[in-house]
Amino acid sequence: MVPGKAYSTQNTSVALMQPWLGANFDLGQGFKLNGLLSQRWRDGKPDVEGIKWFEKNAAISHEEWGSIRVGAMTSRAWSVADYPYGTDIGIAYPWASSGAGYGLMTNAVRYTSRPYDLFSGDLVLEGTYDRGNTDFKINKPRFMELWAQYRKGDLALDGVLQDSRNGTPSAWGQSPFTGLTPFGADDSKLGGSGQAIAMAMVRYDINPRWQVSAGVRFNRWSGAYAVITQPATTTTSAMWNNMFNVNWNGTLRGVGNPGYAATSQDLSLGLRHKEGEWSYSAGLVRLGKASTNNPSERGQSNGLTLMTAGVGKELGQGWRVYAMAGIVQYDRLGLAPMSMPSNSAFSGVDSRIARSGNWIGLGTVYVF
Repeated sequence: MVPGKAYSTQNTSVALMQPWLGANFDLGQGFKLNGLLSQRWRDGKPDVEGIKWFEKNAAISHEEWGSIRVGAMTSRAWSVADYPYGTDIGIAYPWASSGAGYGLMTNAVRYTSRPYDLFSGDLVLEGTYDRGNTDFKINKPRFMELWAQYRKGDLALDGVLQDSRNGTPSAWGQSPFTGLTPFGADDSKLGGSGQAIAMAMVRYDINPRWQVSAGVRFNRWSGAYAVITQPATTTTSAMWNNMFNVNWNGTLRGVGNPGYAATSQDLSLGLRHKEGEWSYSAGLVRLGKASTNNPSERGQSNGLTLMTAGVGKELGQGWRVYAMAGIVQYDRLGLAPMSMPSNSAFSGVDSRIARSGNWIGLGTVYVF
């Protein structure tokens, strides 16, 4: 918010590009080796500042024993929620990029099992571990994600558990897992923090034309107290850590400006219909109120309901065009719900200024 600046309807545009480069080698006797490089650019710049690669990893796999992958990669909590659950129904951003999860792994190792037969369907199990920024020696980052996917005919179920310590405190589901701050030199000045999610998502093709989907997510944050990491000088302003759910000017067990633990629940629903070259969709995201003992209002009393409706058409040769309309409604004026990364995220409607807003959009997608 800027004093004196009008808040009204605005026009925005964005161009996203994400090329992939993969290499695969058959080593014989059931073994395969592959590597993957990928980055996403938003309006010509890396989509996430400071992250050079979305994917930069190598894996060795065996048809009976599964695969081990090492390097930079995306988490299942973000990537699966983004696609296929959020794509084409207008909720990929608000569903996948909210909550207490992390989306980008920078220093990870991942094991993925082969598909197991279960009740005439296929079950895949996976575990990912990331060390984050190894410059932190006291508050060492630690990230663990477990993913399970079950598919049987037209039914798909995905379950994700994430538990982390000493990543950047945030409510941005696409956030990179690195350290408490970008600077390892801050290590001794900080206290540890953690956050976690449990998420389940389901898709079901009623028939070749109709598909329904739903998701539920439980978030937990430990909170992170606020502290100055670099005092102000005559020429520079003070630098603070990445704090979360802080009670400013308060104390807790002798700690000033303490961060409080919080929990919340989020929900998504989706409907897709395909008729020849045309497709129609509707989506809903509900970011719930949070439970916390923080005596200060940090958004825990607010919730968000976001709804979308869209239509698209396949033009052939990799091209698709679409139109989308959406509406957002906050439960109250004030700070945004705790699951949101900012007060105007996802829709551009600032919860401190307006309780509701709406938008329309046109876009095209080219896949090559």
